[in-house]
Amino acid sequence: MSLSQRSLLGFAFAGGDLLIEIDETGRIQEALGAALAVVGRSEASLPGLNLVDLVATVDQPLVEALLVCLDEGQRRGPVLVWRPGSQTQGLSLCFRRLPDHAGRVACVVSAAKPRSSEAGADGLFDRTGFEALSRGLTEAARSAGIELELAMVEMSGLDAARATLAPEAATRLDSRIAGALRAEAGAYGAAARLEGERFAVMRSRSDDAEQLARRLTRAIADACGEARITGSAQTVPMEAADPSRLVRAMRYALDDFIGEGLKDFPPTSLAEAMNRSVRRTLNRAGELGAAVSQRRFNLAFQPVVHVDTGGLSHHEALVRFEEGVSPFAMVRMAEEFDLIEELDRAVIEQAVRKLKADRTGELKLAVNVSGRSIVSSPFVEGLTRLINGQERLPGQLIFEVTESAAIDDLGRANRHIQSLRRLGCLVCLDDFGAGAASLAYLQELTVDIVKIDGRYVRDLAIGGRDASVVRHLVKLCQDLNVRTVAEMVETAEVEEAVRIAGVDLAQGWLYGRPADRPQAPDVRPQSLPNLRRAGVSNEWR
Repeated sequence: MSLSQRSLLGFAFAGGDLLIEIDETGRIQEALGAALAVVGRSEASLPGLNLVDLVATVDQPLVEALLVCLDEGQRRGPVLVWRPGSQTQGLSLCFRRLPDHAGRVACVVSAAKPRSSEAGADGLFDRTGFEALSRGLTEAARSAGIELELAMVEMSGLDAARATLAPEAATRLDSRIAGALRAEAGAYGAAARLEGERFAVMRSRSDDAEQLARRLTRAIADACGEARITGSAQTVPMEAADPSRLVRAMRYALDDFIGEGLKDFPPTSLAEAMNRSVRRTLNRAGELGAAVSQRRFNLAFQPVVHVDTGGLSHHEALVRFEEGVSPFAMVRMAEEFDLIEELDRAVIEQAVRKLKADRTGELKLAVNVSGRSIVSSPFVEGLTRLINGQERLPGQLIFEVTESAAIDDLGRANRHIQSLRRLGCLVCLDDFGAGAASLAYLQELTVDIVKIDGRYVRDLAIGGRDASVVRHLVKLCQDLNVRTVAEMVETAEVEEAVRIAGVDLAQGWLYGRPADRPQAPDVRPQSLPNLRRAGVSNEWR
C-alpha cells in the first residue's frame, strides 16, 4: 500500500499543528503548518533559527537534553514547554530522529498550556512541592489511562564537580541536569531536586532504570568539563489505589532514598518501598519518642529583625536533636507517628524555662506549633494553663503555626488561635505561599503576623515570577493590618528587595545563624544610619 504526499501530510497534521525538521545542531531546516498561531512567527521566518529560540529560557535545557539523547528512529515526547516571555501560551513538542536522514529530527508542535506550578527557576520542584503535586498527577494519569512510576536518581560525582567547576560552569551543569530530568518526566510527570546528588522523577512507565540512567549521563556529558558524573536510578511502579496512601508511600520511599541512597535492590512496588522504609523508620521513631519524653534535645535561637531599622524584634526557637540528625526529618517523623503534640509541648516548655531564666525581661521567643497541634483542644488547654498567671510570659511568646496543610478544621483552629491571642500572645502563620490554600488560611484564621515562605523571598532580588506574588501578599497583609516576616534573607540584595516590597520583619543568615543562646543580630554598616535615626527597639507589637 502506498500513501500520497497529501495523505501523509493529513496524518501528520492530525497529530499536531506545526511540522518542523531540524538538523543535528538543532537548527530549523523546514517548517510547515500554522506557525503564526502556534509559535507567533511565520513559516518563512523559521528556517535558520534554532529550535530552542521558540521556547522559554527555563525550558531550553530540557529541549537540548532531549535532542542529545534521541537515537536514530527513536521517538520522544510529548513534553510541555512555555513560549518565550509568556505565562499563558505554551507548546507541546514531540520528536523523532529520522533514520538514514543525516541526523535530522522531525518535531511535531501543537499549542498547549503547561501546568501552572510552584517549581523553581530551573523547572525542578523541591521535595514539598513534588509531594503536593503527586496526587494531582496520578489522578490525571489514571483518567488518561497512563501508568506512572517513581524514579529515584543519583548523580554520583555531582557534588565534587560543583566544587571544582567555575561558578558559571557549575550553574550550566545544574541547568542541564534539570533539563535532562524534566525531559524524562514528560507531559504527565514532574522532577524534583531532593538533596545533594539525589533527585526524583515521576514519569510514564517506559524503559528500564538502566536506560534512564544512561540517558541522563549522556545528556550532561558536555556540561561536566573534566569531571566524571555517572547517573544511576531505581524505578518503582505507582500502583497504590488510594491517592492518600499513595502519597504517603511515596513520602516514605523518598525518605528512605535520601537517607540510604540506592544501596538495596530495587523494590518491586511502591508498597514494598514504603514497607522497607517503615521498618527503618519505626526503629528511629522509638528513639524519637524516648528523646521527646526525656527532653533529649536542645533549642537554637535565630534573630528576627525590623527591616526598617535592623533592630532586634525577637528570636525564633528551633529544635535541635543530636548532632548530625536532621531536625526537619525528626519533626516530620513526629507528625507521621502522632508524636508532634508531645514534641510541640516539650519545646514550648523549654522555651518558657528560657524566658523565666532571663532576668532582663527583654527576651522574646517565637516557637513552632504544628497545624495538627493547634486543632487539639487538650494541647491548647495545656498551653493556657502554662501561661495563665504568668504576668510577663504572654508578651514574650509568639506561636508560629507550621504545617498548615495539616489543619483539618479551620473553624476550631481559629477559635484556639483567638484564645491564645486573648491571653496576650501573638500568633504567626508560617510558610505562607502563593497558593489558594494559603489565602484560604488567611481568610479563615485571624493572626497577627504572616511569615512568607523563603522560596518566594529569594526570588524578590532577581525580579522573577514570584516577586510580584510577594508584593501582592505584602499589600494584602497591610490591608488586613497583619505584619509580615521574610525568611531566608541571606544577602544584602535580598534584604533591599524585601525592604522595597514593604515587608516588616526579616530572618536569615544575613542577621545570624541559629546559635545555642540568643544573640544580637549582625549589624551591617548600611544599617547604622537607620539605627541611629530610629533607635534600636526590642518592641514587636
